[in-house]
Amino acid sequence: MQVKELNKTEMSVELEVLVTAAEIDQEVDAKLEEVGKTVKIAGFRPGKVPMNILKQKYGKSVLGEVLEKVVNDNTAKIITDKALRPALQPKIEVTEFDEGKDLKFTMKIELLPEIKVMDLKTVKLEKPVAKVDKKSVDETLEKIASGNRDTEEVTEARATKKGDIIVMDFHGRTAADNKPHEGMHAHDAQLELGSGQFIPGFEDQLTGKSVGDKVEVKVTFPAEYHAAELAGQDAIFDVEVKGIRQVKPTQIDDDFAKKLGLDSEQALRDIVEKQMQGEFDNFSRQKIKRALLDILDESHDFTLPAGMVDLEYESILQQIRIERQAEIAKEGGELKLDKDEEEELRAIAERRVRLGLVLSEIGRTNNILIADAEMQRAVIAEAQKYPGQEREVFEYYRTNRNALDALRAPVYEDKVVDFILELATVTDKDVSVDDLTKVDEDEHYTRKGKAEKKAKKSA
Repeated sequence: MQVKELNKTEMSVELEVLVTAAEIDQEVDAKLEEVGKTVKIAGFRPGKVPMNILKQKYGKSVLGEVLEKVVNDNTAKIITDKALRPALQPKIEVTEFDEGKDLKFTMKIELLPEIKVMDLKTVKLEKPVAKVDKKSVDETLEKIASGNRDTEEVTEARATKKGDIIVMDFHGRTAADNKPHEGMHAHDAQLELGSGQFIPGFEDQLTGKSVGDKVEVKVTFPAEYHAAELAGQDAIFDVEVKGIRQVKPTQIDDDFAKKLGLDSEQALRDIVEKQMQGEFDNFSRQKIKRALLDILDESHDFTLPAGMVDLEYESILQQIRIERQAEIAKEGGELKLDKDEEEELRAIAERRVRLGLVLSEIGRTNNILIADAEMQRAVIAEAQKYPGQEREVFEYYRTNRNALDALRAPVYEDKVVDFILELATVTDKDVSVDDLTKVDEDEHYTRKGKAEKKAKKSA
């Protein structure tokens, strides 16, 4: 193998590689020997087929596989020998090759920048913290109680009102053609008036009715209704009110706790408090991590690999396409962004790449690694999000390397963040629950966005 440097810059290198015909022939012979161990040819035992016969019969068919191996093996060797640090997979182009002749190809490699990491011991951070108080626990218990409420039949003769749960039969049809559709009829259905569960206007027309009443309810399906054949259509429902139920007051006490499978009200309160504190701690973690990433972003400035930024930018655009599907469809199937939006999204992509490289460099220089046990815990945590499908999730990650790598990335990032926080000076700051749980601006806001915000404040 011969290697010639064609071009080199701070962020890239282009090489020309020549692999002689003799080297390729050697690889072809090795591959044919492997094939000859199992192939069946009349007159020869497996493993005893002469090389000239194998070349004649299989030489051309194995050549493509051999060339791919030669290119990959030599590319990896060059990267190792020259101690190159590619930002992305090298771009390979075969420029010369013919059977029995030398192979010549070019390698274009975008390189990772040299990063001088700031002194992490100089990082100073405030960690917002909040403790769970009795009021917060009481409010959460009330929500739990409202989700586990009992109802009772209303026996007195009275009209329905907001908050009642009516028992009804209904049969619907589209007004334009008097045609019934799937999902437009039910028997003994229960509906809480005022809950907004049904089409707008449906519940209002059943308020003030009595058991036994038959009501013709006229509504219009929303323009973006999930069933396309009903979207925007006027409809009529023939409804019979068969009963009225009302919510029974729920007392949060030992009996309520036992209904939930716990021994006492205090046991329920302890569990709720522990769970809420865990959620608060998670908010604290998110806030301090955000503050740390801002410091790392502001404290490092280096040339970014253009290819990495382009890939991240395209990833952001793809996410926007998914989120704006309906809007894009109306605009002819194309995502349209103005210049300011494009600049801001490009800045977000640059921030993500910059932070990724800084965190990666910190991890690399400090020998931070992810243990198998840590990945196992991550997979288990992911599987727990899909009750009843745990086995499928485990199998998915076992057989899908890309998915496992995608899961590894945030685990590694958090481990590097933990490493930095151990070195940094972190001071707890007591804040209100509202301040702690308040949603910040886009978590990937950029230097440009921050500068504009500061300018507006000082103006």
